[in-house]
Amino acid sequence: MIRLILRDVTLAVRAGGGFGLGLAFYLIVVVLTPFAIGPESGQLSRIAPGILWLGALLACLLSLDRIFALDREDGTLELLATAPVPMEGIALAKAVAHWLTTGLPLTLSAPILAVLLNLPAPGHVWLAASLAIGTPALSLIGTFGAALTVGLRRGGLLLSLLVLPLYVPTLIFGAEVARRGAEGMDLSAPLILLAAVSAGSVALLPFAASAALRVNLR
Repeated sequence: MIRLILRDVTLAVRAGGGFGLGLAFYLIVVVLTPFAIGPESGQLSRIAPGILWLGALLACLLSLDRIFALDREDGTLELLATAPVPMEGIALAKAVAHWLTTGLPLTLSAPILAVLLNLPAPGHVWLAASLAIGTPALSLIGTFGAALTVGLRRGGLLLSLLVLPLYVPTLIFGAEVARRGAEGMDLSAPLILLAAVSAGSVALLPFAASAALRVNLR
């Protein structure tokens, strides 16, 4: 599993499709928001948690179709299916690699980009914490969606339509954690719910993704 993770991370960094593209898209969303909303600092600080979380969610979508599609095209996926590692472990390794190349860079860059949207200083820590807890769920849900559509030609649009409804709880709870943290409110409830979504994704979605892969590889 570790070798598979390192292989996918290396390929993503070399190709730039998941690593650089997601960060560039996130930066564009944050930079363009003040032009669309207006430069008023109070208004920007109110919408900053939602914009930063929405931008991270959409940035994660950009590289989902690459999780299994390239391996399917060159025959690597069939070889992985015969490997001694169970299919659930392969799905989990793919999700971890996606998070390392997409979710982790977004988490680390979010507090810096939050300055552009005038997010209050206390909210920077909770924004990063909410992304660190919530983005693994985004990668796992995306891996499940990618497994469902791996056998389809040009399934990127269908993949986005499948995973976006599943992303909504993570978006709601993650943005609420960042908002309450910025305003100094109690955030235990959304934080627990966000952690529960990620924990449930880790526990269930590798098995669901492996079942979808087995069906598509028949």
